[in-house]
Amino acid sequence: MKTQLDVLTRDLFEVPVELNPTPGALDCGDTIRHVLADLIKRAPHSRAEIAEQMSLLTGKKITDHSLDSWTADSREGWRFPLEYLPAFEVATETRELTAWMADLRGCRVLVGKDVLDAEIGKLERMKEDAGRRIRQLKNVIGGMQ
Repeated sequence: MKTQLDVLTRDLFEVPVELNPTPGALDCGDTIRHVLADLIKRAPHSRAEIAEQMSLLTGKKITDHSLDSWTADSREGWRFPLEYLPAFEVATETRELTAWMADLRGCRVLVGKDVLDAEIGKLERMKEDAGRRIRQLKNVIGGMQ
C-alpha cells in the first residue's frame, strides 16, 4: 500500500521562522488546487454535501461543479475564494488549509488544548523571568546595606 506524503502536518515543537520569500515563491495557485482536492477526497462527506454545507454556511449558492472548477488543473481561470475558506473547513471537518497557509508565512495555528498549552508555556517563561529579575533586585539591595 502506497502512503501519501503529508505536507500539511507539521511538528508542534518545530519553531516557525519569519520568511522572506523570493519573487514568485508565493505563486501557490496550483498547490492550493491540489490541497483543496486532497482535503475533499479525505473529507467524510461527498462533494455535493460539502457544497451544500458551504452554501448553508455562506448564504451563497455553491455547487459541486464549483468545487470541481476550483480544484481542476484545467480550470486555470477559476480561483478558490478566500471568503469561502471557513465554510470549506467546517464542511470538510479540517483546519489543514488554514494551517498550511499559516506555515507558508512562517506562522503556526493552534487550536483547543494547544492554545492553552502555549499560554501556560508563555506564563511559565514570564514567571521565570520575573523570578530572575527579583533575585537581581535583591542582590542590588543586599549590596547597598
